[in-house]
Amino acid sequence: MNSPLFNMLGGMPGGNNPMQMIQSFLQFKNTFRGDPRAEVQKLIQSGKISQSQLDQAQNMARELQALLSQMNQ
Repeated sequence: MNSPLFNMLGGMPGGNNPMQMIQSFLQFKNTFRGDPRAEVQKLIQSGKISQSQLDQAQNMARELQALLSQMNQ
């Protein structure tokens, strides 16, 4: 997926390395200021991302969250 939301999260540094992706997300999370929902709504309203891209990103996040939960058990 190549979208502004994906790029805002730092893309996929180092190819498909999940640890680098998690590190990039944590860095993004620690530096992001503002209301995440409002920012996503701005991206949708401006046409920079589509609802289907958002849905896909949310599904991927849920899958990652489930995987991480299983790893912590």
